[in-house]
Amino acid sequence: MNSASCAAKISTQPFSLNPTSPTSHDNPLVFPKPTSFFLGSTRKLRLSSSSKLNLHRRSGTVVAVSDVVKQKKSKSTPSLLITKEEGLELYEDMILGRAFEDMCAQMYYRGKMFGFVHLYNGQEAVSTGFIKLLKQQDSVVSTYRDHVHALSKGVPARAVMSELFGKTTGCCRGQGGSMHMFSREHNLLGGFAFIGEGIPVATGAAFTSKYKREILKEADCDHVTLAFFGDGTCNNGQFFECLNMAALWKLPIVFVVENNLWAIGMSHLRATSDPQIYKKGPAFGMPGIHVDGMDVLKVREVAKEAIGRARRGEGPTLVECETYRFRGHSLADPDELRDPAEKAYYAARDPITALKKYLIENSLASEADLKAIDKKIDEVVEDAVEFADESPVPSRSQLLENVFADPKGFGIGPDGRYRCEDPKFTEGTAHV
Repeated sequence: MNSASCAAKISTQPFSLNPTSPTSHDNPLVFPKPTSFFLGSTRKLRLSSSSKLNLHRRSGTVVAVSDVVKQKKSKSTPSLLITKEEGLELYEDMILGRAFEDMCAQMYYRGKMFGFVHLYNGQEAVSTGFIKLLKQQDSVVSTYRDHVHALSKGVPARAVMSELFGKTTGCCRGQGGSMHMFSREHNLLGGFAFIGEGIPVATGAAFTSKYKREILKEADCDHVTLAFFGDGTCNNGQFFECLNMAALWKLPIVFVVENNLWAIGMSHLRATSDPQIYKKGPAFGMPGIHVDGMDVLKVREVAKEAIGRARRGEGPTLVECETYRFRGHSLADPDELRDPAEKAYYAARDPITALKKYLIENSLASEADLKAIDKKIDEVVEDAVEFADESPVPSRSQLLENVFADPKGFGIGPDGRYRCEDPKFTEGTAHV
C-alpha cells in the first residue's frame, strides 16, 4: 500500500507542521529555549546543528487532520468545537480521572494498595479525547497506567477502586490489581504490565471485528479497537509487527501513542534514533498524526477522524499524542530526574484548566456548572473508597482459579473441589 495515497485519505492539504505555527492542530509545544520540538531533557543533549535529525520542523508530508474536519469547522462557528453537553461530558470525565488518581495516591501511602501504582495525572486529555467517542462494543487495550482508561470506558469507580484495594468487588475480583484492569462488559481488554504486551491483543481484537464483518457477514459489526501505549514501547518489536499486520489487513484499529517524553527515567530523545514517532505510520502504509496531547479538543478532532476511518473500513491510523505526566513514573518514584522547569512548564498547561477556560469563555458552562461537577465527582470518589474499604477480601479458595485449565489438573482435587479449599492446603502459611 502506498503511504502517500493512504495519507491522502486524511488530508490532501495538510496543516503546517511548523512548531511556530499557532494555527496547526499538530502544533508542538514550546518549552523555554528548546533545542527541539520534543521537550524531554532536550537542553542536556546538546544536539549539534549538523545533526541529521531535523528536530526543528515536522515534515509536511505526514498529515494532522483531514479536510473533512477543516470543512466542518469552516461551516460552523470557528470557536465552537463542541456543544455544551459534549463539553460538560469531557470535563466530568477528566475531573473523574484526576480526582480518582489523586485519591489513589492518598490510599497508596496509607497502605490500602500494594505493588506498583502508576498514575495518569496530566494525561487526561488523551483518554477522554479518544475513549468518549467510542461505542460500548468498541474495545480498549491499555497499559499498566490503566485506571483512567477504565473509568473513561465506563467501568464504575467502585469497581476500579475495589480492584486497587484487592477486593472481591473489583473488576477482576481483586486478582488483577493496579496494572491489570479488565472488564468484559465494557470491552476493556486489559491493562498490561509489560510494555508492548497489549498491542498484539488489540490487533487481534481488531482482526476479530473485521472477520465478523467480512467472513461471518455480520453487517452491523463496525467495532473499532484503540491500543494505548507509551513512547518507550515504540522501539519494541511487537509495535512494528502489529503496525505491519494492521496495515496489511486494513484492520479497524487506532494505535494511540501517549508520548509523555519519559520512559520511566529515560528521556525519549536519548532512546530512539528518530523521536518523531508519528512518522513510523506512513512507513507501513498508514497515516501518522501528531497532536498536542494536552488539549482535549485537538485530541478529540484527530480521534474523530481516526476512529471514523477505522469504522468505515479504511484501515488503521497511528496517532502520537505529545503529553506529560505530572507525577513520577509510579508512586514509588521520587521523580528526581526531570528538570523542575520542565515540570513547571507542563503544569501551567494543565489540560483540565485549559478546557475549563474554554467552556467559560465560550459560554458553554458557568463556574457554578463546573463546581457542581467537581462536587459530584468528589462524592463519587469518596463513595468508591468507602465501598472498596468495606468490601471483603478474596477467599483462599480463589487462589488457583483461572490458573489451571485442566479440571483434573493440580488445582482441582478428585472430588471436583479446588485443592486450596482443603484446610491442610494452607497449613504453615498463617504467617503469610
